[in-house]
Amino acid sequence: MVQIKKLTLATVAGLFVANSVMATELTVYTAVEAEDLKRYAEEFNKAHPDIKINWVRDSTGIVTAKLLAEKNNPQADVIWGLAATSLLLMKSEGMLEPYAPKGVEKLDKKFVDKSTPPTWTGMDAWVASVCFNTVEGEKLGLKAPTSWKDLTKPEYKGHVIMPNPNSSGTGFLDVSSWLQMFGEEGGWEYMDALHENIARYTHSGSKPCKLAAAGEIPIGISFAFRGAKSKAEGAPLDIIVPEEGVGWDMEATAIVAGTPNMEAAKTLVDWTVTKEANVMYNTGYAVVAYPGVAKPVEFFPENLLEKMIDNDFEYAANNRKAILEEWQKRYDSKSEAKS
Repeated sequence: MVQIKKLTLATVAGLFVANSVMATELTVYTAVEAEDLKRYAEEFNKAHPDIKINWVRDSTGIVTAKLLAEKNNPQADVIWGLAATSLLLMKSEGMLEPYAPKGVEKLDKKFVDKSTPPTWTGMDAWVASVCFNTVEGEKLGLKAPTSWKDLTKPEYKGHVIMPNPNSSGTGFLDVSSWLQMFGEEGGWEYMDALHENIARYTHSGSKPCKLAAAGEIPIGISFAFRGAKSKAEGAPLDIIVPEEGVGWDMEATAIVAGTPNMEAAKTLVDWTVTKEANVMYNTGYAVVAYPGVAKPVEFFPENLLEKMIDNDFEYAANNRKAILEEWQKRYDSKSEAKS
């Protein structure tokens, strides 16, 4: 009996060692909000404790530039949570591994790359909006703007903050949507006029709304969920949906071509399209890829979804480099220092 017990313990110990040896580490590049990363890894590891995620996190523009710089010597295994426009650019460069995750057919089709098999799958969408601090606005005698064009009025000079599109995905969706809504010439004319009123450009898409919520600026161009979250926490904000329409983008996932950890990468990407994963995304985003999952978000603007423009992601991806270079040349003088 004792011998059997010893044998059993030895067997268990051997299995434990074997499992430890078999454990795989994945380097995952992301632009997901830093506060959410621990939760993402914990939820995934409930189903797959044998795969460890090593996060490399930064803003959208910086992660995109890093991936492009590493094109010939990839360091990431998976991209989990980066703008679809960035992934479309990488797709055109042959940097992504085509793969149809298990269950991908259950997602809303607009969240899935049109290639067969797809090279990326969407997770959630974030939508532009304006955060207006009603208390600070009243102190300054400012009325709440109702349109993008309103933000160019003289009374708003020095009272507007928006994200830098070179570092922020939210900033890029703003710029690319203005060029689509107002036309190439009209879009740059609009941004010239808006620039006159900008106090500074941030390197984070959520920061303008956070600053408006804190009363440091009356107007922050950001995204709607951040505004709704800040308002739910008690900030005196109006979340404004400009009448011309609003740009949007989606966070998406892909496998980096050539990863030596392909099976583990596929396991992770399979999990990212599950209903469980989309329920998790819904705690940070009001619009998710899995139909029927999203729950109503307190203070989320009721008319926002109908104001989302018919975004041309191919245009945004194919012209990204030229758009960012032109923006940099015209407006970067007001960008805040990078930390």
